Amino acid sequence: MKSQHQQPTDRVLEDIAKEHLRVPTLETRKSDSLDFHDLAVWQLRAALDAAYQAGIVAAKSEQQ
Repeated sequence: MKSQHQQPTDRVLEDIAKEHLRVPTLETRKSDSLDFHDLAVWQLRAALDAAYQAGIVAAKSEQQ
């Protein structure tokens, strides 16, 4: 069972994967064609930047 803190994080990560990596889900589907993806470095950079920015936002909201 996932903690309540983890669920919003999962949602953010799924959104980043969908938007920047064109990956429809982060769930394992036990199929190479569904679980492995070719990515451009700029997609990876955009996804990492989005995750970093989401972390900044989350840290600021926890401080308040």
